[in-house]
Amino acid sequence: MTADQLQAIITAHLPCEHISLEGDGRHWYATIVSAEFEGKRSIQRHQRVYATLGAKMHTDEVHALSMKTYTPAEWAAVEK
Repeated sequence: MTADQLQAIITAHLPCEHISLEGDGRHWYATIVSAEFEGKRSIQRHQRVYATLGAKMHTDEVHALSMKTYTPAEWAAVEK
């Protein structure tokens, strides 16, 4: 799987203000900014992203996904 393919899958099911991906095709590191993360704990945010991948996580197309998730306000603070 390519970064573009992975990004397309995530953004098709989760509105993102920003997403960046790095990886080798099976192991990925993502930074994801979405208003849907408002009021959610880190584990809930990660579960929301994993839900966008569905069977891709279970069939090992995406073996590992490490991520940092931010709300737009959190992201604005990080970017300063």
